[in-house]
Amino acid sequence: MDETLTLQFDGGSRGNPGPAGIGVVVCAADGTPLVTLGRFIGRATNNVAEYRALITAMEEAARLGATNILIRGDSELVIKQMNGQYRVKNPDMKILYDQAQALIRQFQHAKIEHNLRNKNELADKLANLAMDRRADVTELPGSPVSSPSPLDEPTQHETIAGDKFACGRCGCSIEIRTPSKIRPHQLKPFACQCGAKMELI
Repeated sequence: MDETLTLQFDGGSRGNPGPAGIGVVVCAADGTPLVTLGRFIGRATNNVAEYRALITAMEEAARLGATNILIRGDSELVIKQMNGQYRVKNPDMKILYDQAQALIRQFQHAKIEHNLRNKNELADKLANLAMDRRADVTELPGSPVSSPSPLDEPTQHETIAGDKFACGRCGCSIEIRTPSKIRPHQLKPFACQCGAKMELI
């Protein structure tokens, strides 16, 4: 891939250290988001989360076959450490720094620069949503980059006791014992834990 991909990253922690999440956005040269990812990473500091976000962003770009990247983040510390302006003193941070340096050297052309916080909004929202849900997220509610969720589709079937639904992706199934009292037009389809829509069988 010859075009330059733009990588935006953000990491945050609630407590520092505390529950932490990362947000990653990888965009094509025309600005089209190719990857939008939020990930809950457990207990960590803000700086560790920022490095984990940077590393994940580069891994996603490499997975897309990128050779040229422009990286933007709002962590002055991480940007200046990566550019050699600040030393890395913390041993835990040094491990992540070394990993990030090894990754960035794999690209033919790579530049990393500071991004103003208000221009890093999508990555920030993804990180916060991942912390809220304590799970991976790949979309934002109401975002133009989001894909429709199976939970947003109206159901075409009023469930009754004994109905069975199965997941076409992983094969699990459920049986209705007590139907919902919600009116039929307000019902939403069942979604499996793997994210796929479950169908009536």
